[in-house]
Amino acid sequence: MTSPREVVVRYVEAVRDGDAQVIRESFAEDATWHYPGSLPISRVWRGRDAIVDEFLGGMGVHFVPGTMKIELVSTVAEGDRVVAEWTATARTVRGDDYDNRCIGVYTVRDGRIVEVVEYADTAHVAATLFRS
Repeated sequence: MTSPREVVVRYVEAVRDGDAQVIRESFAEDATWHYPGSLPISRVWRGRDAIVDEFLGGMGVHFVPGTMKIELVSTVAEGDRVVAEWTATARTVRGDDYDNRCIGVYTVRDGRIVEVVEYADTAHVAATLFRS
């Protein structure tokens, strides 16, 4: 069986590489993703389809295609929980440089991600992606 850390590393690498199949397969059907804050994307996303198609897929419209770079910085695992730290850089369609350092707290069961709570610089997200 794959360890929770291996599941999360494989998922982050799939995001980095644009591997849509592995991204989708990484999540349990009833997974949740909580993105705290007051942004248009801040809420609890429920279900694999909402997470992959609406939340993750919906973010792509904000970036110039081919400019997103994801780098996994570190992971810490204990039991079924994994904390992953990564950087995300890209050029936005508004012409800004997006450069954020993020933390995700993942819960993995039976080889699938069942819960994520993501923390990021939401002020930076607001300024580069959602300003009026």
